[in-house]
Amino acid sequence: MAYSWRAVRRAILTPNVSATRLDVRGFHEKSPAARELLETIGATFLRGYGAAVEARSLADAQSRIEEVPARFRGFAYEGAAMGYTVLDGLPLSGRRRLPSFLAGPGKNHIYMAYVGIGWAMARLPRFRWSKLEAPDPLLQWLVLDGYGFHQAYFDTAHYVGEQFQDPAFPWPADDPGHYAGRAIDQGIGRAMWFVGGTDTDLVATMIEKFPEHRRADLYSGAGLAVTYAGGADEQELRAFWDRAGEHRAQVALGCAFAAEARLLAGLVVPHVDLATAVFCDMTPAEAARVCADQRPPDGAARPAAIRTADQSMTPAYELWRQRVAAELTSRGRC
Repeated sequence: MAYSWRAVRRAILTPNVSATRLDVRGFHEKSPAARELLETIGATFLRGYGAAVEARSLADAQSRIEEVPARFRGFAYEGAAMGYTVLDGLPLSGRRRLPSFLAGPGKNHIYMAYVGIGWAMARLPRFRWSKLEAPDPLLQWLVLDGYGFHQAYFDTAHYVGEQFQDPAFPWPADDPGHYAGRAIDQGIGRAMWFVGGTDTDLVATMIEKFPEHRRADLYSGAGLAVTYAGGADEQELRAFWDRAGEHRAQVALGCAFAAEARLLAGLVVPHVDLATAVFCDMTPAEAARVCADQRPPDGAARPAAIRTADQSMTPAYELWRQRVAAELTSRGRC
């Protein structure tokens, strides 16, 4: 009976896989191979989500996810984080599953897990947002990255076509310097890789239609998606690099973060090597090391924001990003 209930719960809560098809979404199809890649990523995300919603335990969910090929496994962990967040956000849910997931099976996939929390944020009513579990003040902005991706993926006409940006986003409550919009733009930039069907020229064209002050974050998100998801050959990557122009440092930044996420999870695959070579002139391990070296020290005392020389409060996450971009620039690649 318990299994039957879990299966019913999965059927009720899991989105239909057809929603990830490019023709359903109205996304550009560059080629049959690109379509297969992006649709496999979407289906894998839902596979991880379904495993979390249906599994008897964290170990059970993890065993199912570990069956996913390395290229796509991170997306399954991202989906699982969304699933646990949705379960925890339901009225009278009782158990808090997400904290155990973040500390256990999701620990080495922590970047993708936080993004998955953002997907759940987009599906939960706003009065439940105060209950979201995002314990690391440095990484909490990845929740909004995930939210931005979700909105651009499912409401493309509004967030990409009309370039919508919420001027007063209500989460987190102590947002220093109104950074939420920038974190959301980083997720929108990632989603553009899917909206554009991995067509680097189209993705750059979409970004360049946005106001100048938003393009750096959009290019950063796109650079991360290009590296983590793949779907472009060397010629296409170099063309995207050329189009990025003054925003090349942000493309390299996103690439380095993607390399660190894949390296931490043990999921480095050939297309990651290619992207870090083109965008960072480094191996994935070298690019990841730049991120690790510039990362603020761990610990409960780590502040969510830091007062800078001009007396403004800047999230520690953004200062980390700036230091990584500066280091990559100092090495001459950007």
